[in-house]
Amino acid sequence: MTTSVDGVAENQGVREIERIATTPDWYEPYKISQAVKAGGWIHVSGQAGIDEQGRTVSDDFLTQGRQAFANVERVLAAAGASLADVVKVGIFVTDMAAHLDHVIALRGEFLSEPYPADTLLEVSSLAQPDWQIEVEVTALAR
Repeated sequence: MTTSVDGVAENQGVREIERIATTPDWYEPYKISQAVKAGGWIHVSGQAGIDEQGRTVSDDFLTQGRQAFANVERVLAAAGASLADVVKVGIFVTDMAAHLDHVIALRGEFLSEPYPADTLLEVSSLAQPDWQIEVEVTALAR
């Protein structure tokens, strides 16, 4: 068996988990992987509208949403994939009534046919009080 800080592998290929990270890894202080590649899948943790220093990019919903999707793209690229490989999206927003049309616009901007399965949820809050949207995805590993 081979073990490393980036994951666990067994020689028979029975179990392989690879941690995916970008530089800088703004999730490392929280003991969260930006993504994990396992069993032919990439599971990307929720990405918010934050820049590479972990600062919220704007108080504008669409600006945060575009940055969240750009962060998802960046993490997928680090895993050797793209948004075209996404099969499932989870979108969490703090105000569904105000932003449903914006979410639909973001889906059209970043995702293409065949559109991935999607879950859209309104939540009372996200990890930071100024975050309005968070996006997580599951993608096929190449």
